[in-house]
Amino acid sequence: MRKQYITALMYGWIIVLGLILITSLLLALLLRFTTFNDPTLSWLAFAIGLIALFIGGFVAGMKGKAKGWIIGGITGAGFTLLIFLVQYLGYHQGFSLEQSLYHGGYILAALLGGMIGVNMTSPAND
Repeated sequence: MRKQYITALMYGWIIVLGLILITSLLLALLLRFTTFNDPTLSWLAFAIGLIALFIGGFVAGMKGKAKGWIIGGITGAGFTLLIFLVQYLGYHQGFSLEQSLYHGGYILAALLGGMIGVNMTSPAND
């Protein structure tokens, strides 16, 4: 794998983790200081996750400048693997069917972001 692709993946993962951490903090504050309820929070967290993975895949695709669907897919799969490892090693639980579907959506969002990100770069910028 070329160094450019590895750098693109690192950018994508850093963006995803940064966005997820920042929005997690904001959601925790929202939950603490408002009357926000759990069902609304789960859908909002899922939507934020989709947006964060899309943006991370988009950035990775822009940095990679080629094979955006592969770079975006690996960005999403890397995030899913990280979450699975934390959950499995830290809490001794695997993914449920519902979580698997959510993470499938996250991978697809990152994949789509990577494809769009590659197409946002122009050949003149090489």
